[in-house]
Amino acid sequence: MGSGRGNGLRPFVWGGAAGLLLLPVAAMRFFPEAGVDWSGADFAVMGALLAAACGLYELGAWLGATRAYRAGFGLAVLAGFLTVWANLAVGMLGDEGNPANLLFLGVLAVAALGSLLARFRPAGMAKAMFATAAAQLAAVGIALATGGFEARELALTACFALPWLLAGWLFRSAAR
Repeated sequence: MGSGRGNGLRPFVWGGAAGLLLLPVAAMRFFPEAGVDWSGADFAVMGALLAAACGLYELGAWLGATRAYRAGFGLAVLAGFLTVWANLAVGMLGDEGNPANLLFLGVLAVAALGSLLARFRPAGMAKAMFATAAAQLAAVGIALATGGFEARELALTACFALPWLLAGWLFRSAAR
């Protein structure tokens, strides 16, 4: 499965992560009116999230024999990272403390368990990503049924199914 090639995007991925982690430092230092006020714990959590995302990207780059596979894996990692980040920062539904946001742990579990069950093979990864998109939409459906959320929140949260669908399509292309 592994391509055995060098990873030409490595410096950009890790450099981009470092740059992303430095943005709040710059905002706090040079633009205090922006209201950015991160604590040491905020930096530690974001650093751990970025390290996990970059490490998963490295795994996908190592496993991927095709560009489609690597792109699908990278997109899935990005979708997972953004899901966690959004939920910790502001919450996808309501605020970050809203219990409805726990639904997205299930979405991430579908992606992770599906990938493991597929043993990271492209055809199985495609199915796992399509199932993850369905889980994302199911979470939105549950939130819609329970009520109390704005249509805008629900629509934006449903849009998170798109990268999972695109990742599935890329994995399906890699399986051919």
